[in-house]
Amino acid sequence: MTELSASPATPTGAVPTAASLDLGRPVPRWWRDASVSSFWILLLWVAALWVLNGGVQDLGSLAGALTSLGRLTGLVASALLLVQVSLMARVPWFEQAWGQDALARTHRLVGFTSFTLLWAHILLITLGYAAGTSLGLWGTVVDFVLHYPGMLLAVAATVALCLVVVTSVKKARRRLRYESWHLIHLYGYLGAGLALPHQLWTGQEFLASTLSTVTWWTLYAACAASVLVFRLGLPLVRSLGSPLRVIAVQQEAPNVSSVVVGGPGVARLQVRPGQFFQWRFLDGPGWSRAHPYSLSAAPNGRTLRITVAHVGDATTRLPHLRPGTRVLVEGPYGRLHPGVRTQRKVLLLGAGIGITPIRALLEGLQQQPGDVVVVHRARSSHELVLGAELHRLAAERGARYVTVEGHRIPGRDTWLPQAAAHLTDEAALAQLVPDVAERDVFLCGAPAWMEAARRAALACGVPSDHLHLERFVY
Repeated sequence: MTELSASPATPTGAVPTAASLDLGRPVPRWWRDASVSSFWILLLWVAALWVLNGGVQDLGSLAGALTSLGRLTGLVASALLLVQVSLMARVPWFEQAWGQDALARTHRLVGFTSFTLLWAHILLITLGYAAGTSLGLWGTVVDFVLHYPGMLLAVAATVALCLVVVTSVKKARRRLRYESWHLIHLYGYLGAGLALPHQLWTGQEFLASTLSTVTWWTLYAACAASVLVFRLGLPLVRSLGSPLRVIAVQQEAPNVSSVVVGGPGVARLQVRPGQFFQWRFLDGPGWSRAHPYSLSAAPNGRTLRITVAHVGDATTRLPHLRPGTRVLVEGPYGRLHPGVRTQRKVLLLGAGIGITPIRALLEGLQQQPGDVVVVHRARSSHELVLGAELHRLAAERGARYVTVEGHRIPGRDTWLPQAAAHLTDEAALAQLVPDVAERDVFLCGAPAWMEAARRAALACGVPSDHLHLERFVY
């Protein structure tokens, strides 16, 4: 393809033999199957408790039907709320099975479903009680709020959850700084906590039997424990017990910096090339908000390196970090690592700052000459972040390194530059990597670019389970 510059590398260093080649420590696939089964079993169990506690018998009258269905929607909404919180509790088995990308998207879907059922619960319960009394609709609402235990807290919980959901709508999210969105999103925990007294004090399905009470207390306790242990306790113990500190800061480009972190805690982190951490640098205001940054070098047991573009308040602080600054981390997270590899041959496809985990993968993947192809997309040669390192690593490992440069094609969702506008996305990919269908494909870059590259790979015959990507969109 004459329009795309290719820089093949010549192997100069030792590479593994065929006998020693390892596809990486695989992630057990049954973890994902077990988590899906547990989700549906939970919902079926909740529905079964509703049936056992007379939910079906109450459908005989209008008031009874409205109230009973209101209880059912409330139960399912509560179960989904607990699932939603647990999905983002950083539970290692869930995270390794799904990755933060899939968990975040599932968290979003479950959250909107739970919120819809919550409002169905409020509406149905109110109409059901109103149909059975002489107070009328508004009188029933006032009676609920003022005279039922825990209802004022339930109203506060609903307001908190509404705030979280409204700011999670895509248009609203784009108008918010990450720091603001993150702070508001924490109200989800407040909403779940404030809803508990109402459910345990007045919820018929919670109090109808010992089995129901034990079930719901167990679910709430398990959810709270997962957050306290994996989201708060474990990262804190790791960071404080084995302190990490900034060793060096290096400017890679006018708007890109690398930060090297080291300390006794590095050796204890079971991290793989391509994964990311949630980082907090204790350098002043703003340290309490964590930000996800991928490793840009394969871990060596002594240091960790990230390479970050300066695009916001948190990232523009990084060039000014001083050696010795304490660092708190959560992780490692993500499925963009050798453990998900299914094929000997691999295509690493990265754009912009998304090339950082690709660089770590190139360094960390076991490979023979010709096994790995790296395609590096940038607007110009000056914006090939870590390009020199990638070229050197490719030469050492016998990989092929290709750069695809130029501004994107206006008005077209594509991974290609303007110079390749006459080609379809899949034709260009097949021309660059003719055997792409026989490879695992690792993708990282801007969301729209990744989606275009993903579609191109699928169109070229790459099976969906051979595609691996990680989105960092809040």
